[in-house]
Amino acid sequence: MFCEKCNKNEATTFIKQNINGKKTEMHLCADCAKEMGMDNLFEPFSIDSFFGNFLGASNAALNSIAGIERCASCGSSFNDIVRSGRVGCADCYDKFFDKLEPSIRKLHGNIKHVGKNVTYTEEQEPKEEKSELDKLKDELKQAVKNQEFEQAAVIRDKIKELEENNG
Repeated sequence: MFCEKCNKNEATTFIKQNINGKKTEMHLCADCAKEMGMDNLFEPFSIDSFFGNFLGASNAALNSIAGIERCASCGSSFNDIVRSGRVGCADCYDKFFDKLEPSIRKLHGNIKHVGKNVTYTEEQEPKEEKSELDKLKDELKQAVKNQEFEQAAVIRDKIKELEENNG
C-alpha cells in the first residue's frame, strides 16, 4: 500500500480516527509521517508529545483548559495526591490547603504539626468546668479503684441526691 500523501513510498504509519461517528484512516510513509509530526507519537510515550502533536498544546495548557489545578513547584494535581497518597512538595500544602485540611485534621487530630515530643502547650479552647455531678462521678470511680468503699458509698449517696433534685 502506498502513502496517501505522496503516492510514492510504501505506507508504514497507519492512523485511524473516529470523530463523532465518522471514521477516517490515513496511510503514510515514514517521510510524510515525520513531516506531519506523526512519526514518533508513542515512542517514548508522553502526554506532552502525544497531545502536543495532535492539538498543538502542552500538558500545562491542557490542564488549564480542563480546569485542573497544579502546584507551580512540582506540577502535582490534587488527583495525583489522592491517587498516590503523598503530597508532591511543601508548596502543595498551600496550593491545596482547602482540599487537604479535612483529611489532615481527621488523620492527625490537628492541622498544625507539633512534633513527637511536645514540650510546650498550644493555645486551646478553654475547657468547660465539670459539673458537680461529673466531679462526684469521677471521685466515685477513684474511690472504688482505691477500694475505699465507705467513701464510695458516701459519694454514691451524694450523686443520688443530686440526680433526684435535678431530675
